[in-house]
Amino acid sequence: MQRLAKLIYPAQCLTCDEMIEAERGLCPKCWSDTPFIVDHPCDCCGRPLVGDAEEGDLCDDCRSHPKAWDRGRAVMLYGGNARSMVLRFKHGDRTDLAHPMGSWLADAAEPLIKSDTVVAPVPLHWFRLFRRRYNQSALLGHRVAKLHRLDYIPGLLKRPSATRKLDGMTAEQRRDTVAGTIRINSVHVERIKGRPVLLIDDVLTTGATLGECAQACRKAGAASVNVAVLARVDRET
Repeated sequence: MQRLAKLIYPAQCLTCDEMIEAERGLCPKCWSDTPFIVDHPCDCCGRPLVGDAEEGDLCDDCRSHPKAWDRGRAVMLYGGNARSMVLRFKHGDRTDLAHPMGSWLADAAEPLIKSDTVVAPVPLHWFRLFRRRYNQSALLGHRVAKLHRLDYIPGLLKRPSATRKLDGMTAEQRRDTVAGTIRINSVHVERIKGRPVLLIDDVLTTGATLGECAQACRKAGAASVNVAVLARVDRET
């Protein structure tokens, strides 16, 4: 039946109409236009490192401006086909992309994971969730938790206050805008005390939102806080 289905419905590239061998994959052209992060990234923010980088090294920005979390990874840089996929996933109702992207994210996050890690997504304010109908970070987090067989708490964090869109803001403006807007859901506090938490988001720009999430988890007693994102903007914060 599967062979017959493939003949009737051949696999197509996730971002174009090109026929491919495997389902939920990219054609050679789209793959080459997707800036995946390989080799040794910054151990805190996931940015690609240049030169003779080694496992555990930090980028200049993370050395001079320590983040609120411990370690971090990103699948790709936010550019080229990566940007196109993220925008389709986030604003174009392409929830089907959560399956392959979540798998990529699970692979990238593997160095950050322990057997008792708790996975949680960056939350959306209820009104934005109502308008979008889904939280893209929650879909990614569910996939990561499933593949690594980890506890998943989609409602660990909440965002009681709505904020302006952060697009176009400086790092300082972003930090000021999101300051104090994210809290721990009290019903889940006991589940993360003394345990490592892995926060999931779609895009890391300056890290302001993830920083607020990390601080909330630390205050609630998390043993450590790591972050894993689908894409990160490649510029100094």
